[in-house]
Amino acid sequence: MTKKAGTSSFGIDYVVFGIVDDAGKLLTAENGVSTTGIVLVDGDGQGATTANVTNIEAAGTEQYANNQVKRIAHGLSRPQVALTMLDLDLELSNKMLGYDTDKTGGAVLRNGAKPNVAMLIASRDFNNNYHYLGFANGEMIETAMNHGTNNANETDANATFTYQALAPIPDGIFTDANGSSQPMKIWNSGLTGFDSAAMLKEVFGGYTGADIVKSHVSSITKPSTGLGV
Repeated sequence: MTKKAGTSSFGIDYVVFGIVDDAGKLLTAENGVSTTGIVLVDGDGQGATTANVTNIEAAGTEQYANNQVKRIAHGLSRPQVALTMLDLDLELSNKMLGYDTDKTGGAVLRNGAKPNVAMLIASRDFNNNYHYLGFANGEMIETAMNHGTNNANETDANATFTYQALAPIPDGIFTDANGSSQPMKIWNSGLTGFDSAAMLKEVFGGYTGADIVKSHVSSITKPSTGLGV
């Protein structure tokens, strides 16, 4: 029996990427990140190290009347994700950042518009339900590449990115009860009605390929609490 969804989580199981066009439709093959249009990063020596989400909400602005706070005004949600990847495939990275490659193996960062990147982050709560953070549209930047010399120990330099979420391009995606599209949506496999295929379709611009969420199996299980639960 599925246990209730929780807010606490542990680890990062994987991150899935895709690129959508200016209409919000998933790009595939050479224009996208894979033949199916999405890629789950979990190769040999590859994966996500950190995925820290900020700016989901900001404190409201108090509005006074009759010497009291009568209303609180709330600004827009502007999520950003600080993402560190362990040995991400360079061609994939270049596509998402907007580098133009040439026949010599070189790549130059394109001036102007960035690719529309869709992203799904998967972790698990302490009942082993999968918890997902979905972004149907956003831009990815890499502000720095830091390198250091080896000494007695190896000095590694892993890629660090900032993902800036934008509102989904098509109407009707990530909508709230008022009909407004929001830049982020959350799912949990322990909630009634969870549908991983529908989630992938919504996040990744109409994706209808294999349900990689169901087929991906992680070897990590919930850490023992020592409490017998």
